[in-house]
Amino acid sequence: MAACTNCGAELETPLACGACGKLLEPARELTPFETLGLEPSFELDARELRRRLLRASRLVHPDFHGSSGAGEREAAERASARLNSAHELLADPAARADWLVRTLGGPSESEQRQMPQAFLMEVLEWNETLDAAREAAPGSPERAALAGLATNLREQREDVLAGLARLLVPLPPKGSPTLSRARAQLNALRYLATTLAQIDALALEQASPHEA
Repeated sequence: MAACTNCGAELETPLACGACGKLLEPARELTPFETLGLEPSFELDARELRRRLLRASRLVHPDFHGSSGAGEREAAERASARLNSAHELLADPAARADWLVRTLGGPSESEQRQMPQAFLMEVLEWNETLDAAREAAPGSPERAALAGLATNLREQREDVLAGLARLLVPLPPKGSPTLSRARAQLNALRYLATTLAQIDALALEQASPHEA
């Protein structure tokens, strides 16, 4: 980690110094990991990530810099926004993996859309269950089957995340073919999230049916 340009103390975040309290303007755009003083990695401790956010947020909070003038307060607001954006991305395993895959030169979502072959076989069955529920009335057996499907999909999500961890821990080198396999897992995660959202919408419709 770099040192503070004002007092020389080691920095926990390039955005502010914990020793002298000075707000700092990085010379370049920071990565989410750099913003929170972390090395790039798919494996992150959620409690440590939260701890770093809170410590850094106290340093850059606009209320602590309001008396220093409008420019200082605006700088604090920018730093706070950067911290929150970095934490939001890193706290989400799928978003974190997506960032790592793209940064390491792997394919983007638009460049590679396929999912793992074994996963595709199950997708056909899940789609049949979901289509049947859409066409059925609230309270029907087809709608009741959605609860089991949702449980299955959440279990699948955990399996896919475990598969991503096996591919991204340790991080593969830039341009590695492993990144393409990781993208396929990310596409599966996106499908699972979309399908679970559709199930939630149908469940809400069943809980609050429209009056005739």
